[in-house]
Amino acid sequence: MEAYLIAISIGILIYMMMALGLSLHFGFTGLVNFGHVGFFAIGSYASALLSLQGVPVLLSMAMAAIVTALAAYPLGIIALRLGSDYLAIVTLGFSESVRMMLQTEEWLTRGMHGLPGIPRLFAGWVPSNHIDFWIMVSLLGANILMFWVVHRVVRSPFGRVIEAIRDNEVAVRALGKNPAQFKTRSLMLGAGLAGLAGAFQAHYLTFLSPEQFVPLITFYIWIAIFIGGVHRLAGVALGTIILVGFLEGSRFVKDVFGGISEVQMASARIWIIGMALILIVLYRPQGIFGPKTSKEKA
Repeated sequence: MEAYLIAISIGILIYMMMALGLSLHFGFTGLVNFGHVGFFAIGSYASALLSLQGVPVLLSMAMAAIVTALAAYPLGIIALRLGSDYLAIVTLGFSESVRMMLQTEEWLTRGMHGLPGIPRLFAGWVPSNHIDFWIMVSLLGANILMFWVVHRVVRSPFGRVIEAIRDNEVAVRALGKNPAQFKTRSLMLGAGLAGLAGAFQAHYLTFLSPEQFVPLITFYIWIAIFIGGVHRLAGVALGTIILVGFLEGSRFVKDVFGGISEVQMASARIWIIGMALILIVLYRPQGIFGPKTSKEKA
């Protein structure tokens, strides 16, 4: 039971770091990113490949975050001069292009065979039966640090500018600022967070496959930030916990109600998640931690 709870906690913390990056994109900058999982995949494979070449794991993870942020730069230059609808399409295409490349470039990624033998974080430093616990602790520490960094960023002059871009880009441009530069930096920072989350996943699972990075992962992260509130960092954390708690908790429904197949259970989970998102959009569009509307105050 303890091992299961640790595994769930690790999953929550990895998703939480991804959600933090997406919240910076959409909640604070207004960037509609439907390809967040592409940055997650780049970070995972970059850290895995570097560590397999003998680079120390911690250095591999740091370099993976930097590589992922740099990968977002050309995407930002091209896409952020377009409208938000075009950005959504471009980022979704970007993530699928990354996944297709991971499948086809077998000389580098081993394609659909997967990439095995990735060094585990803390391997050789702590007893093998304690590694998962220390990965959880390190993820918790990394999340606390990254939440603090993002909090400082959004409270800085840079943060005030990106929030102004989110609310009224035309006014920001009229004041002599270049919105594209600020949006590109925000995109890179959020991508770096997703890349770091991917690096943690690579060195936790020790095996990577392109099918781990399907678009559904991005939309799970979208659901998490909508549940908690896209403009609140506390909402990012709570929304992720609720989402992963539901995804994992629903696995036990099959044990409670007999006669439900795995396929039926998977369909039911997607239906329930969709209905929950619709209800949130209808009755609490600002999320759990969002400010109350005038109707709710009354």
